[in-house]
Amino acid sequence: MKPSARTPENESRPVWSHSCSLRDLVAPYTIDPAAVESLDTGPAWPRRWTARWKTEKADVISPIQELASVPAVASVPVRGFTWRAGQRHRPGLQYLLATGRMHGFESLAERNLLLALDFVSGWTEVLSQPFRLKFTTKDGRSQDHTPDFLVLLHETALLIDVRPAHLIKDKDLLKFAATDRAAVAVGWHYLVAAGWRRQVLTGLDALSARRRPMSDRLGLQTELLEAARERPRRFGELVEETSLPAVARAHAVHLLWHGRLAMDLSLPLDDAAWIYPVGRP
Repeated sequence: MKPSARTPENESRPVWSHSCSLRDLVAPYTIDPAAVESLDTGPAWPRRWTARWKTEKADVISPIQELASVPAVASVPVRGFTWRAGQRHRPGLQYLLATGRMHGFESLAERNLLLALDFVSGWTEVLSQPFRLKFTTKDGRSQDHTPDFLVLLHETALLIDVRPAHLIKDKDLLKFAATDRAAVAVGWHYLVAAGWRRQVLTGLDALSARRRPMSDRLGLQTELLEAARERPRRFGELVEETSLPAVARAHAVHLLWHGRLAMDLSLPLDDAAWIYPVGRP
């Protein structure tokens, strides 16, 4: 039987917008222990398993034990992002403020993951379809898998697969287990994003509408920050205390996206939502 998406511990705990990590936002998938037992992890397995990277000039094949030393930023996606009539998935390009460029995705679920990455901090680069992992099982079979994203952190990296829990098939369990094993072997982390905390996607979508730079000639952001600093306020009350509430709404959302105001992302963003000064939720 396949394991199900794991509900994060204490589902009712707040998800503070100004300090949350990606793991605070997603419902991760538990790696199947039986799949781990099926992998070939005998002596020297990190030399037998390989990763195929693609660059503008040639493919680069490295053993897993050298995975962390490959100049990943010089690579390009190992699979192209194509569009055709009748296809069941929805690929596309997502702009990230954090990198200032477009990033490919192969489904709407992957697009949501990119949006969440743009919201959280602590990473330096994200690469789509970074490499093709080739691994073996105990019965001698060879299989391959391409993780959806490689997120480069300051001293390590995070491999991510995005798969809604109800779409995960038995054949995926072995691939997830192998990718997790490869990541751990080089000191990286691995995450299967199988779902989201309650309200998170709705909140991120609302906040992202004002993530781009905004001109504030009327000083409304200063008014909002000063009002919130006095005491936490409901969103509707906070904007009404400014000199131009209708415009202040957009600036309040902008400040929330950029972590200068705080809210609990596990609750809806509406006029009743509590807004806090950063550092005092």
